[in-house]
Amino acid sequence: MTHASHSPRPDTDWHENAYDLVRGLAAYSGSVLVDGLARVIAKHPEANIANAFNYKQVGCKLWARDKLFESAGPSYRKVAVLGGWYGVLPAMLLEDPRFNIGATVSYDIDPAVEEVARTLGSGFGERFRAVTADMYTLDYRNVAADLIVNTSCEHIADLPGWLGFLPSGTRVLLQSNDYFSEPTHINCVSSLDQFRAQAGLARTDFAGALPMKKYTRFMLIGTI
Repeated sequence: MTHASHSPRPDTDWHENAYDLVRGLAAYSGSVLVDGLARVIAKHPEANIANAFNYKQVGCKLWARDKLFESAGPSYRKVAVLGGWYGVLPAMLLEDPRFNIGATVSYDIDPAVEEVARTLGSGFGERFRAVTADMYTLDYRNVAADLIVNTSCEHIADLPGWLGFLPSGTRVLLQSNDYFSEPTHINCVSSLDQFRAQAGLARTDFAGALPMKKYTRFMLIGTI
């Protein structure tokens, strides 16, 4: 029988319980990322971190991380993640001991997410940065990343036009999907072949599809 003092009080805010749970998981696992999640829950209760770190989101990012390692290797001087939201993917890359990454930058056009991302990645020190910026106006030569990640290509009306901003020979990791029913998805693709044709990479090191419950996610890793 559970002792009454161990039962959560009905008036206890769920953020308090979530923070205590995630902080405990961080202590158990030693994970810098999970510790960052606890800090976000405590400091930014308005952040939709549950959606950013749900099973589907994590699964897609694990797939990206594993295939990047297998197809392109572990060493990157600087990784730029566009549409990085709360910075979960760059944090996952930094935490993976298989990789040797000098620095990551999470770019997002929404200024409301920058401070949340900084809190999430604070445990990685100067190796993690979050910047508010529009991917269409970035000077990619000054960004000087040897890997550009964009997992939201379905939100880009003209993918070849955007890729044209990147210096020739830049390594990229791109994801799109066939989730046409989502109103914010303005440029879905119906197949992996269509995605490959749309991106027009000079070299493709990996091309694959990940079936999900409501859609299929497509991914390309290569150079432009």
